[in-house]
Amino acid sequence: MDITGARWGLAGAEAVLKLRAVISNGDFEEYFAFHLQQEHQRVYPAGYQNRYALTA
Repeated sequence: MDITGARWGLAGAEAVLKLRAVISNGDFEEYFAFHLQQEHQRVYPAGYQNRYALTA
């Protein structure tokens, strides 16, 4: 993790190490599918989808 000019904080370094561990264990595809699902739920929460009426 020694890159010229890079400044690693504890949280960033830990995130990179966790991602490297997921990749080296061969679990990246499963992890990334889970990550995309969680991001979709964060961006488009299911609880708010029926509260809006289309006006167009």
